[in-house]
Amino acid sequence: MSKDKIIQFYATGDVGMNRPDPDSIFQYVKEYLGKADLLFGQLEPCLASCGTPASQCRLPMKGDPKGGAAIKRAGYDVMSFATNHCMDWGREAFFETLDVLETNDLHPIGAGKNIVEARKPYIAEIPAGSEDRHDMERTGSKDQQDVVRVGFLAYNSILPANYYADEDRPGCAPLRGITYYEQIEPDQPGTPCKIHTFPVEEDMAALLDDVEKLRTQVDILVLSMHWGIHFIPAIIADYQRMAAHRAIDHGVDLVLGHHPHVLKPVEVYKGKAIFYSMGNFALDPPNIFDPDVQKKKSHEAIKNLNPDMKEKGKIMPADSFKSMVFCADIREKKLENVGFVPAVLDEKCDPRILKPDDPAYQDLKDYMTRINEDQGIHTDFRQVGDRLVVV
Repeated sequence: MSKDKIIQFYATGDVGMNRPDPDSIFQYVKEYLGKADLLFGQLEPCLASCGTPASQCRLPMKGDPKGGAAIKRAGYDVMSFATNHCMDWGREAFFETLDVLETNDLHPIGAGKNIVEARKPYIAEIPAGSEDRHDMERTGSKDQQDVVRVGFLAYNSILPANYYADEDRPGCAPLRGITYYEQIEPDQPGTPCKIHTFPVEEDMAALLDDVEKLRTQVDILVLSMHWGIHFIPAIIADYQRMAAHRAIDHGVDLVLGHHPHVLKPVEVYKGKAIFYSMGNFALDPPNIFDPDVQKKKSHEAIKNLNPDMKEKGKIMPADSFKSMVFCADIREKKLENVGFVPAVLDEKCDPRILKPDDPAYQDLKDYMTRINEDQGIHTDFRQVGDRLVVV
């Protein structure tokens, strides 16, 4: 591999649209995303023309299948479908979504017809000497020296009943969590408790086994996690730190998180970055998927999570309009200059990349510093060009 060749690897948080012109959600960022040689994203809703809403889901999310082509035209290469909405519209919509992704050469991970398929990794092979960002192919290249192999695994901790796959049931790859409530003052009934969470050991062991098997096949190993506490700023659950640290201890080079619909802290552990949540990116708001969502009792509990929803009646808090594009250079088959470019969503939830001279750029940097400090994570966000580098 030429020492001068730098491969651009980008990633974003949640993606999913339910609008007449799905390409329009990428109108301000398509050029920027096009700079990537490899682009990863998280698909939040189903993309299907069929299905019946599952009884256990609060917000059945489904977009038009033509959204798959729009996502591909925006530049994406790999998409996790390990989402808490993967089974919202039943098995038919689930399988149609996987077919839409595969048909558009988007390489789905984290979901499948059974647990074996859901845990299956994807290995992107990027020719080290090619200038064409789409000059990639599946595993099997004969020239071991001329490609960079980036392996992807995806799991989900946000799991409505029967949304995760097993031996003969479709769904996503799970990393379930256990929640334990500890009464702080045992002699004071009704007082606040402390919340502890732990990853289910069976799922954690399966994840680590997948990591160890994939580690020998790739140069860079990326772990995608759909997890965390939605809409509440800053807070990271215990199980997230435990799982991320153990995954890195076993060979993961980068953890990319999503689901909370707000940004969360960025931690550097043993020289490896953990993005606990990259936030929303190109995701239509809840009322676009269900115009009556704010009238439903199932939405009441969510409204209490953030003052913007509880006190101001907003369908999403201001925090949900803060976003980022993860960026890293791949040089000599290693990640360098790992960081992100700040972004915001406009009133239509169309993302826009922020430039360093925009006051909103500094505001978002300050926001990230503030939520990191809130969680006792001390990360230096150093500006290099348009990027805030953490490693």
